[in-house]
Amino acid sequence: MNRNGEEEVAEKKRRRREGVQVSLRGGCLAASATAIAVMLMATEKGVADIYGLPLPLNSSWSFSPSYQYVVGACTVTILYSLFHLCLGIYRLLTGSPITPSRSQAWLCFIFDQLFSYLIMSAGSAGIGVTNLNKTGIKHTPLPDFCKTLSYFCNHVALSLLLVLLSFIFLASSSLFNVLVLSTL
Repeated sequence: MNRNGEEEVAEKKRRRREGVQVSLRGGCLAASATAIAVMLMATEKGVADIYGLPLPLNSSWSFSPSYQYVVGACTVTILYSLFHLCLGIYRLLTGSPITPSRSQAWLCFIFDQLFSYLIMSAGSAGIGVTNLNKTGIKHTPLPDFCKTLSYFCNHVALSLLLVLLSFIFLASSSLFNVLVLSTL
């Protein structure tokens, strides 16, 4: 194979690799944005029956600091992913490499790790509260709220599932940066 053919094959591999990077950013952006949208719609009112007494319940994502943390972490992750997505698309269109140097690849790796841990900790905090809402508190007469407020609980659970999907996209992007670092 001549020198031009090898360069052409290397260029195609680089472009394919960069397309995967951009698609991982787009997936993270979409998952995080959908998670926020679903979480913001998580509000419901209902009435629970505790020992024959009607107890009005009103639930919203904003009542829980854990859910507020989820929304905040997703917002920051959206901004980060949007920045990288726009930068990646711009560089793809201009033909320049998405990660032109080792230092930039390391920087992307570090920030991907940072945002991965942020989104995972937010999702974990939200899952703990959701589990408590679903199971109730065993040593008190408070029932599980998800029987009465199923719409709320379903939206929160879907939002947290999307947060975990966003984590998977960020972790995959971080892993991909390791592969890029091994080739630079």
